[in-house]
Amino acid sequence: MKLPDAQIAVLAENMYQELELWYPLMRLREEGCNVVVVGPTEQTYASKLGYPVKPDLAIADADPAAFDAVVIPGGFAPENMRRHRAMIDFVRKVHDQGSLVAAVCHAGLVLASAGIARDRDLTCVALVKDDVIHAGGRYHDQAVVRDRNLISSRLPSDLHL
Repeated sequence: MKLPDAQIAVLAENMYQELELWYPLMRLREEGCNVVVVGPTEQTYASKLGYPVKPDLAIADADPAAFDAVVIPGGFAPENMRRHRAMIDFVRKVHDQGSLVAAVCHAGLVLASAGIARDRDLTCVALVKDDVIHAGGRYHDQAVVRDRNLISSRLPSDLHL
């Protein structure tokens, strides 16, 4: 994947962690990627501190085949994302086509719900490591773990690596 040509979805839901959504979004745009924020609907979503993000696209209008990667920010947003079958299906389909799936912090919950954690090396915030383990993932307490097309990190402070 060449970054200037990459089509990347960044998922949004209420209670997202600010750095885990905005830092990847801005850095990927700086590299020339076409980054699209995707939410359950096109309504505005608030971060844990109330910082707003308005999706460019509702999940119902997002075609997984059009994306080279998806970034799933943490905070408490993954718990909300899991309530939308379309968001879980989107992540699974992006993964199944071999595209990159990046999960930060609590986003391991989405990987577990999507059924893509099984037999994969992953990291996440320690608070949800049991969910990842029970979903069949191999948890590693490391800043960043890559297993084929899955990239995971523990905390916002790990994003600079």
